[in-house]
Amino acid sequence: MSFGLVNVPVRLFSATENHDVQFRQVHEKDGGRIKYQRVCSIDGEEVPYSDIAKGYEAADGQMVVLTDEDLKSLPTRSTKEISIEKFVPSEQIDPLLFDKSYYLEPDKTGLKPYVLLRDALEKADRMALVTVSVRTRMTLAVLRVRDGVIVLQTLLWADEVRAPEFESLSEETHATAKELAMASSLVDSLSGDYEPEEFEDDYAEAVTQLVATKIEGGDITETPEAKGEETEVVDLLAALQRSVDKAKAARTGGAPGSSGSSVSAGSSDASDDDSSATSASRPAAKKATTKSAAKKTTATKKTAVKKTTAKASTKKAATKKAS
Repeated sequence: MSFGLVNVPVRLFSATENHDVQFRQVHEKDGGRIKYQRVCSIDGEEVPYSDIAKGYEAADGQMVVLTDEDLKSLPTRSTKEISIEKFVPSEQIDPLLFDKSYYLEPDKTGLKPYVLLRDALEKADRMALVTVSVRTRMTLAVLRVRDGVIVLQTLLWADEVRAPEFESLSEETHATAKELAMASSLVDSLSGDYEPEEFEDDYAEAVTQLVATKIEGGDITETPEAKGEETEVVDLLAALQRSVDKAKAARTGGAPGSSGSSVSAGSSDASDDDSSATSASRPAAKKATTKSAAKKTTATKKTAVKKTTAKASTKKAATKKAS
């Protein structure tokens, strides 16, 4: 964190976490998870992840495919510096602009300047407007103080906030003096301080209780082993083989990259080629080992399913006997 001529080493920690209830889409009959396939809208065929590129749809509907080289040419910032641009009055930052929040923890060597900046922000009743690189893309953020800790809160760009355009509110309509007096009276009667512990997510609590009740009653769907579990292993082996072929072609002066696929997301360098060439000396042994491991894993899973089914059957029988 850059504060004038002073650099303050800090670490970022996410200040919030999502406790929303998460459901899975399953087949009602057997509880199997619903999977989604990546299918091309033109030929209807499933597309492997290695053949998926980034595309930008223009306003007229035309699709522009962006290559890795195109993306590398875009302006990015790999710096980890949080650069303070200016100090602005707190009331000038609309809460609607706030996005993600992070706590800043000072390093031991930067404790004193950290405390200095924290106290200065509190005394001035201002926020520090900063630029910061998050996932290589520069964004705006503010520094503010909460419970004695500096909080970095990223901001939405101004054009990401929609303008409210409601025809029903366009007219100059206001409450009468009598209506306003009654509303003010209601506000006064319900006035108080914000106490977070007074409120709770009763929906999440009810879902948790419902699930616990069903588990205690033995109302659980035993999901059989899903078919096609070895598909990803086969795809990985194919990708490895293509990488080996690419490395061989590069060494013999052939056409490298003709397969158009590699294991890693980026382009292969010399070290990648060396490791690929080494692995090429015994591809059959690796394939056999992988298949053997896959069979062992499948057998283990089936045994676990049988044991779980047996336990569930015993539990249900005991419940019927008790009733």
